[in-house]
Amino acid sequence: MPDPIVIVGASLAGLRAAQAIRKAGHDGPVVVVGAEPHLPYTRPPLSKELLHSEAEPALACDDLDVEWRLGTTATGLDLARRELELGDERLRYDRLLIATGTRARPWPGAASRDDAHGRVFTLRDLDDALALKAALSRATSLAVIGAGFIGCEVAASARKLGLEVTLVDIAPQPMTALGPELGTRCAELHRAHGVRLKLGAPAQVDADVTVAALGAIPNTEWLRNSGLTLQPGVVCDEYLQAEAHVWCAGDVTAWPHPLADGELIRIEHWTNAAEQGAAAARNLLGDRTPYAAVPYFWTDQYDVKIQAAGLPHRAERFEYAEPDVALGMRGDRVVAAVTFNAPRKLMQQRRQLAMVAA
Repeated sequence: MPDPIVIVGASLAGLRAAQAIRKAGHDGPVVVVGAEPHLPYTRPPLSKELLHSEAEPALACDDLDVEWRLGTTATGLDLARRELELGDERLRYDRLLIATGTRARPWPGAASRDDAHGRVFTLRDLDDALALKAALSRATSLAVIGAGFIGCEVAASARKLGLEVTLVDIAPQPMTALGPELGTRCAELHRAHGVRLKLGAPAQVDADVTVAALGAIPNTEWLRNSGLTLQPGVVCDEYLQAEAHVWCAGDVTAWPHPLADGELIRIEHWTNAAEQGAAAARNLLGDRTPYAAVPYFWTDQYDVKIQAAGLPHRAERFEYAEPDVALGMRGDRVVAAVTFNAPRKLMQQRRQLAMVAA
């Protein structure tokens, strides 16, 4: 039996990689190692439908001819021996794809999720979402610390449940990645739906439930002594290759993108994980195609779908091309587009950005 292709990470990027490997006709052994006990599932509903409705977590996994090693955490990597360390076990691989993603940044100074005022929740995985859902069902008020995408989505979900919601951030507006103009528009959206905003300075809020939505940390600690370059994700080339026999995909991946003038970027969104997982798998099998897909992401808040393409964080300013379309400019170059309830226009902008990145 030949050594298997091993995928570390049983979430979306890992799943799409496994699917692409089988679709390409590879019939050798494939092992998927995942720290969670669950088969792959769809994450976007965790901060939205799963919290405010009776929606069940949707499994994203089909019948794949792979060996699932769930509830198993990778603890180290020996590049010379081509061995993945799983505690006391050593798993040899022919080729390795790293898709270990990120974890929620914890509440500063808290040894656990409990503080003097009650439980402080983070939201990253299915178990987090189910625990938060149960807590919200018993609560009348919620404080959300961190007004990024996840924080804003949780706030909107809690308002749909009828809770009093306070959204706190040291930044002067929500969703800072979209810049001050669009952040102000997002703030107005939340105020219009009854959310109390405390922005621009630290604030103490008394609430039945607190959610810390402070961003994410790449899961790379297990690779510290591997010899791979970490910055803070796993540094790869344009082919998503980190080292001989090692490729990466998803939130943990830092790679050079043409829209960033070849600088390393790292994207923590669903579409990138799906597209990059498949692309990394094809390259692992010998395709050798640079990965230059234009990043795309969305957020649903109340009755508004905010969609973005490109690299909003690199924009120096945003200019409205139309009332529902804003273009992120870097000098005289468009590097991002953001739309409000205008999905067709967003897809047009993404295609245009792809032509610039080609």
